[in-house]
Amino acid sequence: MGATRIAALWAVLCSASGLAVAEPQSVPHRPPPGYELVFSDEFDVDGLPDPARWAYDTHRNAIGWYNQERQYYSKGRLENSRIENGVLVIEARAETLSPESVPDYGGQKFTSARLFTQGKASWTYGFFEIRARVPCVVGSWPAIWMLPEDPDVVWPEGGEIDIMEHVGFAPEEINQTIHTRTFNFSKGSQKTSIFKIDGACDEMHRYQLLWTPDHIAMAVDDEPRFLFKKVRKDRARWPFDQPMHILLNVAVGGVWGGQRGIEEEAFPARMEVDYVRVYQRPDPKDKQ
Repeated sequence: MGATRIAALWAVLCSASGLAVAEPQSVPHRPPPGYELVFSDEFDVDGLPDPARWAYDTHRNAIGWYNQERQYYSKGRLENSRIENGVLVIEARAETLSPESVPDYGGQKFTSARLFTQGKASWTYGFFEIRARVPCVVGSWPAIWMLPEDPDVVWPEGGEIDIMEHVGFAPEEINQTIHTRTFNFSKGSQKTSIFKIDGACDEMHRYQLLWTPDHIAMAVDDEPRFLFKKVRKDRARWPFDQPMHILLNVAVGGVWGGQRGIEEEAFPARMEVDYVRVYQRPDPKDKQ
């Protein structure tokens, strides 16, 4: 793709999303010079995810998850989260569980997993790359995203970075988004880029984030897709100067994922993750 075409595409994407426009050259798709690998999981040992890197978010199982989602998120259950054949599998299944075996069970008819690095690893700024394949089952809602490490920070005050979000009824459509107090979906003001990629459900793709003190840029397979600039020091617009952790999950149904219903007979729905890699500058004083 020529430089002129890339620049034109970037301008269209940013204009459509209400984003500030930047030259594509300012949005690296590989770790910038001087960045070093500080965290990785290559998922090369079969079994449950590494407990030194990943924990399970289950805190709303009994009362129901956000956005009217329909899943129960399990903990340490191979049916829902496991490493096999060199990939992490997060599998949403159409099934019910016994309240006797899972005390926090809320009667859900689907199970899945929501892994996160909270309490294990978090970062302020860096280059992030996650290679993954998403399911195309109607009703599935997989995501690769980030939230503040501090559990006392209330959404959307602390911000949210969606490196990849997908819904099964739009099989080739990928969403990259940020939410803040000023810009969030509850107001319909979130900053987002929505675009199509071939084979989202059939092939692995590299979802990339470059997060610096003055901008957030995202790409897929080295192609720039999203840019959000910090235009002034305003926490309501830019809360992204704090540690954040990574989440990987497959939700079921909900206000977005369930807009076209849930194709229950097509489950299980699997998101496969080949690796998660995080790069930062080695000197903390120089991370800015």
